[in-house]
Amino acid sequence: MSEKDKDKKDQAGGKAKGEKTPKASGEKKGGGGDKGGADKKIKRPQATAKVEMDTGDEPKGPIPTPRLVDKYKNEIIPAMQQKFGYKNAMAIPRLEKVVISMGVGKFATLGGEGKAKIEQAERELTVIAGQKPIRCKAKKSVANFKVREGMETGLKVTLRAKRMYEFMDRLITLAFPRVKDFRGVDPKGFDNGGNYNFGFAEQTVFPEVEGATVTFQQGMNVTVVTTANTPDEGRELLRQFGMPFREETAAAKK
Repeated sequence: MSEKDKDKKDQAGGKAKGEKTPKASGEKKGGGGDKGGADKKIKRPQATAKVEMDTGDEPKGPIPTPRLVDKYKNEIIPAMQQKFGYKNAMAIPRLEKVVISMGVGKFATLGGEGKAKIEQAERELTVIAGQKPIRCKAKKSVANFKVREGMETGLKVTLRAKRMYEFMDRLITLAFPRVKDFRGVDPKGFDNGGNYNFGFAEQTVFPEVEGATVTFQQGMNVTVVTTANTPDEGRELLRQFGMPFREETAAAKK
């Protein structure tokens, strides 16, 4: 074949035997003509639509009012006004806040193991209170207790409004009946301002804490802050809420 004939054949799009034509950029292997190659559009996977599942955990409507709030408005206020003779409705004692605290200073000197126990105590207190606590740090160093300034020695959480009433409801109806050999709380645990202080020896009295996951017992202190001016007013307020005070005998009163 002459050189002129080869040029004509190449111009016509043909190829000689044994010759390979280079593929165009963008042409896929195995594709030919207009059906494949650069003209073929690459299909990208479409984003799947987000499926919302109703698990039943989230409330579908407004959060209901705690039942202790209704009890305070409908029953406790008239009873307190009748017993103490308040002339002004704003003078009637009410709950202000509830403070729950845990002392974890014994774990602060254990290194990594102590930090793990502090984190576990923090998770348990979060489940009990329904609110994440803050970590309290030592203000000064005490050599006898091996405590240094800035060391995490406690956990504290403050509950107000609806969370406070919900905690008081669970405390009275669930936690106290689970205490072993429970005979009532001390009625003398009030200060001069009508605030009540008591404690628990272990955290498992609250049903929110799973007993199988508890590796150590951790006590806690609870302070119920009221607007009462005297211990008698604070004691009567909590008694109206259902606080199970221990009955004192005549010999114990003397």
